[in-house]
Amino acid sequence: MFGSCTRCSAFRISLVSFIMSSAFLKAVSAAMERIAPLRLAESFDNVGLLLETPLKQIKRHRVMLTIDLTTAVVDESIAAEASLIVAYHPTIFGALKSFTLGNPLQASLLRCAAHGISVYCPHTALDCTWGGINDWLAEGVMGGRMAGTVRPLQTEKFSPTGDSDGALGRLVTLRTPATMEMIEKDMLLTSFYPSLGLMCAEVQVGYATTNDGRKSSAMVETIAICAGSGGSVFAGKEADVYFTGEMQHHEVLSAIAAGTNVILCGHTNTERGYLPILASKLEAQLDAADYPRPFDVVISTTDKHPLEFV
Repeated sequence: MFGSCTRCSAFRISLVSFIMSSAFLKAVSAAMERIAPLRLAESFDNVGLLLETPLKQIKRHRVMLTIDLTTAVVDESIAAEASLIVAYHPTIFGALKSFTLGNPLQASLLRCAAHGISVYCPHTALDCTWGGINDWLAEGVMGGRMAGTVRPLQTEKFSPTGDSDGALGRLVTLRTPATMEMIEKDMLLTSFYPSLGLMCAEVQVGYATTNDGRKSSAMVETIAICAGSGGSVFAGKEADVYFTGEMQHHEVLSAIAAGTNVILCGHTNTERGYLPILASKLEAQLDAADYPRPFDVVISTTDKHPLEFV
């Protein structure tokens, strides 16, 4: 009889744990949907809840924010007793025929599941949404003396009710045209890059050339912006500057030959600085939904750009 009561008690605790953990996962997923509706994601993308752990545990409800789900981030999340990782980049893109520990990414996912950690990925939904990563980049570009206006670079995306939800890419039009030298000195190197946590050495610039191959001295008025890799987003779009994390070699050559300057600062460097903003938005959404505290939204300290200058 005593053993039976013990089993019943353990079952009730397990059931309560399952309900609480499931409720938190649903609450965070719903909050992320309000921040960055998944319908905004590009057709190639794989977004939303990509891993739901079958293990539920009574722990402090904690969300770990990261750009990439690396081995170090998984170690950090396990040590921090996180119950959910919001990883900006999708952890699963193509079809998987197996899940093995021999594949580092698959091993990370298996470890997450084994430690009761689910994984949610917003990616291009967070790029497109108003107030998302591309708007944050645009605000940085217009910092200091470079005031201007922002409009969508690609076609706007609308909600089922007809409201504008966002668009892929942004086009900044500076109120006062500037030279590339002014942009580098006054906008990028002094006011924008500190917010991204970058060093000047990490910036690559391709200068537009004239017909005789010389560096163009034309004034800059428009700046096209895309977080991450913007080459395909910029295709066919006119601007004086393309600002993104990375572009393919031939895309850079084509741009500068066509009279467009190019500024590159590393793929994830155009994304990681947004995480504190996302943390604030997520906490505010959970509070607005009256989700009971305590809960935490923390930013990974081990997530970083995979390449270093030596």
